[in-house]
Amino acid sequence: MKYSLKRHFVTILISLVAGTILMCLLLNSTLLEKYYIDKKVNALVGAYDSINEASNAGDITSDTFDIELQKICGKYNINVLVADSDSETVKTTMNDPNYVLKRLLDNIIMGVGQDDVLRETDDYKMQIVTDRRTQTEYIEMWGVLDTGYLFMIRSALEGIRESVAISNSFLTYVGILAIIVSAFLVVWLSNRITKPILELADISERMKHLDFNAKYTGKDKSEIAVLGRNINELSETLEETISELKTANNELQKDIEKKERIDEMRKDFLSNVSHELKTPIALIQGYAEGLRESVNDDAESRNFYCDVIMDEASKMNTMVKRLLTLNQLEFGNETVSMERFDIAALIRNYIASADILIKQKEVSVRMEEYGEIYVWGDEFGIEEVFMNYFTNAVNHAEGEKVIDIKIEKNDAHTRVTVFNTGKPIPEESVAHIWEKFYKVDKARTREYGGSGIGLSIVKAIMESMHQKYGVINYDNGVAFWFTLDTVKNL
Repeated sequence: MKYSLKRHFVTILISLVAGTILMCLLLNSTLLEKYYIDKKVNALVGAYDSINEASNAGDITSDTFDIELQKICGKYNINVLVADSDSETVKTTMNDPNYVLKRLLDNIIMGVGQDDVLRETDDYKMQIVTDRRTQTEYIEMWGVLDTGYLFMIRSALEGIRESVAISNSFLTYVGILAIIVSAFLVVWLSNRITKPILELADISERMKHLDFNAKYTGKDKSEIAVLGRNINELSETLEETISELKTANNELQKDIEKKERIDEMRKDFLSNVSHELKTPIALIQGYAEGLRESVNDDAESRNFYCDVIMDEASKMNTMVKRLLTLNQLEFGNETVSMERFDIAALIRNYIASADILIKQKEVSVRMEEYGEIYVWGDEFGIEEVFMNYFTNAVNHAEGEKVIDIKIEKNDAHTRVTVFNTGKPIPEESVAHIWEKFYKVDKARTREYGGSGIGLSIVKAIMESMHQKYGVINYDNGVAFWFTLDTVKNL
């Protein structure tokens, strides 16, 4: 990533470590020597105080003072020379005491310039000087003790500069090592920090695409872990909310589709009703006008006219009732009452009630003697289905005019089939016979008073019970069938 937080984090921390080390080197190079010199000045003053105190005590020539002097010289890396008023050396740690004594006397007698004076009092003077013989720089402190002894204390600056160089060299090596170690530590630490952040970024990316399966799995208790747990809770809340919204949207879509379907059905209903009522209304109107105008004065003609009017009115009444029943079923307003009943008994009872129609149509009804066959369903709805199948069979029976009714039972379903001899349904019409007002043979349907609604009612009733139905063409006739759930262990 071009703007990776890990890259920024590593760069900043390594730059910070490197910058700190470079700043330390710079400060060492510019200030450490001055600091060491200041410390050395304080050390020389401390040595002077110790020598002056020993001189005042009168034991400057004792072995005890020699030991103490060696400690002071070793501790502060200095050399000391003490001489009496006769210019005789009393104590010295110098390698070349005669040369140093001569410099001491020259300084006291002739004095020195004021260049590089570090500190000056009535008793002593401290300067940085260069030894002409060795070209070595020293810090020299010289003067007179309280007892009148002359003294000089020297410390080479070369040791200070060497210490500064060693310190800087050591700091450089340590700094390089620190930068390398810091780099590894920073990379490791940045991975520890950025890995959960990248995981959270991946989770948020998946959430953006409505994938809520990804969850933060970190076990630590840091702020990132708190953020991860909050994102997990947010993910669950969003998933629930989106699920609710989708459910609500789905229900709304269903309501919209239902409204559109109802509107379409209403349009179809009005169109079909107006079409179907047009003929009977025209007949009623025509025959009623004939009666009013006394087209035929004889009683027989008047009775015929009245019979036609009553017959057409009856057909209209029947069609309206069936349309109302169909609308109730299609709109889902009709309650389906599922109950256990004997389908064989229902069929036998209906056939008995239709005996007059059977004789009028001169058809032969065949049905085996079935015992009790119990099924689950809406008994009144199934009677309506069977009535439509049976009346269709009676009205379309031809040739031998045989209606064959069969009931086939197994453990799961019971199938009822109504077969009638006659002409098969044209193949192009099979898919449309369940539609409202669809008629295969309009003239014949009109002849027996059919409205084209019966099979639509069959479809609506069977679908309301979630059962199967259908039609099968044979060479010598047509069979309509439906199934119901069998009542088990009766």
